Amino acid sequence: MDTFFLSHGSPTLSIDESLPARGFLKSWRSKVFQVVPRAILIISGHWETDSPTVNVINGRNDTIYDFYGFPKPMYKLKYPAPGAPNLAKRVRELLQNAGFGRVKEDKTRGLDHGAWVPLMLMYPEADIPVCQLSVQTNKDATYHYNMGKALAPLRDEGVLIIGSGSATHNLRILNRESQNVEKRALDFDTWLTHSLINGRHDDVNNYEEKAPNAKIAHPWPDHFYPLHVALGAAGEQAKAELIHSSWSYAALSYSSYRFTTA
Repeated sequence: MDTFFLSHGSPTLSIDESLPARGFLKSWRSKVFQVVPRAILIISGHWETDSPTVNVINGRNDTIYDFYGFPKPMYKLKYPAPGAPNLAKRVRELLQNAGFGRVKEDKTRGLDHGAWVPLMLMYPEADIPVCQLSVQTNKDATYHYNMGKALAPLRDEGVLIIGSGSATHNLRILNRESQNVEKRALDFDTWLTHSLINGRHDDVNNYEEKAPNAKIAHPWPDHFYPLHVALGAAGEQAKAELIHSSWSYAALSYSSYRFTTA
């Protein structure tokens, strides 16, 4: 199994047909990834905890509407994918064996919009079991990269590992009126693509020092750490491919990547 990082952008991706990223995700099975996974492990930037936590759901995942002030039809959307309790326990086992300490289990939490919005477009039948894993913003990028390395065996067990965040994520510099991409966001996005394609994992792990405008692109790392997990799970020799690139609101990048083990 390859691993992926998807930029999920705005929650309106769920209904806005004008967004190019929506068409990209809807074409997932026909153009991007034809393999049907046994289960999906998704790491979303919208679930932050102090220590690694998995949702352990028997039955169907609830749909979490963790956004406010958006069009009412968005709050009627459902993505009742089955939970993946066995996968959750396997994730817990792998992380604890790799030295990540106690991994907590949340037996009530469903899927936040960083998980269900892209999955709704990719796998609309909602018939593939899904487990979600949290990020720790009190840790650094290397920690999350190593988390991905610990989870790498899942790729041989039919599990699709997806990091869901945003290549750039600074809501304060979004501009709904401008047709031009904000240069500081563009410079970071370009650096990220070049670094990944050229295998500079250490630079990506140390992005705050290596990348231009790192704190402008990501004032808070929650939406970037899912990339490090997906990259780490593919291995140090992973080949990166930019599989989608588009922008909205002048500064929100939808750059998405596929990581293939060499």
